[in-house]
Amino acid sequence: MNELICLDMPCGPQMVDRIRRAWDDGDAVFPLDQRLPVSARTVVMDAVKPTRVATVSDETTLSGDPVETGDAVVVATSGTTGHPKAVVLTLDAVIASARATSQRLGVTSNDKWLACLPASHVGGLSVILRSIVIDTPVIAVPAFSIESYDAAARDGATLVSLVSTALQRVDSSKFRTIVLGGSRPPQDRPSNTVTTYGMTETGSGVVYDGIPLDDVQIEIRDSIIHIKAPMLMRAYRNAEPPFTSDGWFRTGDIGTINNGQLSVEGREGDLIISGGENVWPEEVEAAIRTSSFVADVCVAGISDPEWGQVVTAWIVPIGDIPSLEDIRSHVKQTLPSHCAPRRIEIISEIPRTSLGKPRRADLVQSLG
Repeated sequence: MNELICLDMPCGPQMVDRIRRAWDDGDAVFPLDQRLPVSARTVVMDAVKPTRVATVSDETTLSGDPVETGDAVVVATSGTTGHPKAVVLTLDAVIASARATSQRLGVTSNDKWLACLPASHVGGLSVILRSIVIDTPVIAVPAFSIESYDAAARDGATLVSLVSTALQRVDSSKFRTIVLGGSRPPQDRPSNTVTTYGMTETGSGVVYDGIPLDDVQIEIRDSIIHIKAPMLMRAYRNAEPPFTSDGWFRTGDIGTINNGQLSVEGREGDLIISGGENVWPEEVEAAIRTSSFVADVCVAGISDPEWGQVVTAWIVPIGDIPSLEDIRSHVKQTLPSHCAPRRIEIISEIPRTSLGKPRRADLVQSLG
């Protein structure tokens, strides 16, 4: 029987070693989010159904479901509410992803990775997996901090994967290359950064700076990005296969391809239609971030009887609180007037996922 081993431990050398041993035995691993409360852990464990739990000190057998031969990793797509999907990645898919990303990044024997994103998410786990596959040294730490970032750089780390919101907190020159995922990166990002597009189902990023990795095919069908690639998931453990009849994965993201370069507009459910005009939240957020009076921002649509939806911006200010007209005037310098928010909410912090993506639905629900 091929076991699915839940790794209930912090990201670190012991986790890296346990993944290696699991693969040597033909088993698969499932890193459990260490920040989840007990109730959320129960939801995730019920969805994933591992056969064994490994902690730092011991291991326990469970009455879960085994994996198929060749499966290497299971990653939960969400963890606190609803019904998380358990994505299954085969060892062949992991190897394909590791080789393609390492080739694109020009990884050599002189490089060393810092793994500081949550290993329960594919963006963090993939750093560890590609280090194992390519046999690149890795410094694995439980969580990102400026101290661990600086310490890893002093210890010879040259490559790191970060969320875009961390960029403003670090000295980017300390690493040869910084791979960015999560929310849209700032327009003035450092030259040694690489933006990625991907998701759990694609085994991490499959498009770097708009260009697909080798052997990755991208098609736009009815405005939706579709992907075919050797690093795609095999299946969900607890849901229907997400593939079209001809083997393409429908991402649910809206995008365009121009001269071979992919541009991602956003999730199809995030699009705001205000007064008959389409407004993409991330475009408005990017415009607002260039102002001198906003530290962070999230934009979403709020239902409105007159406009259908009104563009609403949740603002974390710098210093004095900006007025609605301040925000509207700034946005209209670079975007059409229908993109300018008609409502702002001042808050102390934007709720985000561990990979830096704003929780738009939470903010919308907070307004009732």
